[in-house]
Amino acid sequence: MYDVVIIGAGITGCAVARFLSAYSGKFCVMEKSEDVCTGTSKANSAIIHAGFDAAHGSLMAKYNLLGNLMYPDLAKELDFAYINNGSLVLALSEEDIPKLEALKENGEKNGVEGLEIVDRVRLKSLEPSVGHVPVAALYAPTAGIVCPFGATVAFAENAYTNGVEFHFDTEVKGLTPAKDEEGNSCWVVQTAQGSVRTRAVVNAAGVYSDIIHNMVSENKIHIIPRKGDYLLLDRKTGGYVKHTVFQVPGKYGKGVLVSPTVHGNTIVGPTAEDIDDKEGNDTTSEGFDDLMEKAGLAFDDLPLRDVITSFAGLRAHEAKHDFILGEVSDAPGFFDCAGIESPGLTAAPAIGKEIAGELAKALNLAENPDFVGTRKGLPDPKSLPLEELAKLIQEKPEYGRIVCRCEQVSEGEILDAIRRPLGARSLDGVKRRVRAGMGRCQSGFCSPRIMDILAEEWDVDVADITKSGGHSELIVGFVKDRV
Repeated sequence: MYDVVIIGAGITGCAVARFLSAYSGKFCVMEKSEDVCTGTSKANSAIIHAGFDAAHGSLMAKYNLLGNLMYPDLAKELDFAYINNGSLVLALSEEDIPKLEALKENGEKNGVEGLEIVDRVRLKSLEPSVGHVPVAALYAPTAGIVCPFGATVAFAENAYTNGVEFHFDTEVKGLTPAKDEEGNSCWVVQTAQGSVRTRAVVNAAGVYSDIIHNMVSENKIHIIPRKGDYLLLDRKTGGYVKHTVFQVPGKYGKGVLVSPTVHGNTIVGPTAEDIDDKEGNDTTSEGFDDLMEKAGLAFDDLPLRDVITSFAGLRAHEAKHDFILGEVSDAPGFFDCAGIESPGLTAAPAIGKEIAGELAKALNLAENPDFVGTRKGLPDPKSLPLEELAKLIQEKPEYGRIVCRCEQVSEGEILDAIRRPLGARSLDGVKRRVRAGMGRCQSGFCSPRIMDILAEEWDVDVADITKSGGHSELIVGFVKDRV
């Protein structure tokens, strides 16, 4: 019998798990994919929003601000990449300036500090690359950028080392109310791997959270997958923009942004298209044309010749455009974290802390006396002084064997990614942890060697290594017999 089963290992589910691990109990995370951070959490803008655009009084506004305030300390405690770079919302004409004023007023009501409307002269001093069209901007100094993979993995590893179980390739097929041996209410969670009982369930299933919710409640919800296309530019464009640069938002969200990433790339996106397919993360030429046209309004010379990859992410949009959080009224012991679209990445730690607190109160959980709230991330040899790097390579030669040339990732780092708590089992799992394959060649050079290392470490045939679990096999046959 579990005390809590969390469905979904995206950043929200992993944040709930991390804060829940501060209490004593038996907890697990069930994820239908092969790793953490395989859905919305892996394909987004990587922005920590200041909180000026969420409707005042909404859950989005509340948890956006709280999450924004938590990230600097959490990044230090859990050792993941975060930069407070600030953001700008551009007015593309004089007619847009009242919209900036409305955003500023709304942000101040939400509790966002330091908001300022700047004229074109100040805008150019803050962001020299901005084009000739923008006339003014809303400046939000408290905005930031983060590595969404790194943050999600950090929450998950910290939860795991504090005793939370993780079950991958475990899709939830059904939920049934039941009674335990003492006659207390519980839930039976049915999966393809069998059934378990739990005192409480947390629904953090992303675009599938409506399906999970509707298994247990008469008050149905509907999650619409909102697809956004992105372009990622080479790291040689690093420094082109300093801030996260938005345009005045429209009907479908905050519009196309141009932003630096914590790893030195430049990201452009997203588009916004409501679709029916919850796995519909294909990209389109129409989407990219739209991105380039809109981004061109903000910048005259955006270096789009340096695009190294494109991708699409799905946001879990709910019709009321707000988070759905807390215990469901007609399903005691079932807690929703549904409709977690932007600013979900920003809000995740605050949501995790809140839901964990509600669970602790409902289940009468005591504090975990052995809880460790810190975690040390993967070592980065590239950050070491040359003398220390030479000493490391002398002691451990694998750190001197570069596997991913684009990102300068060594065999030692790949081994670290595999051997960590909840270690990588696929090419994408390695990529999310140490960026091998994230560079200009997009793993064209390094993938065979990474597959060999994965096969050796997990003691499986190299043909069993996948890109991202499931049926994403990379080897489908051999041209000759193997010795």
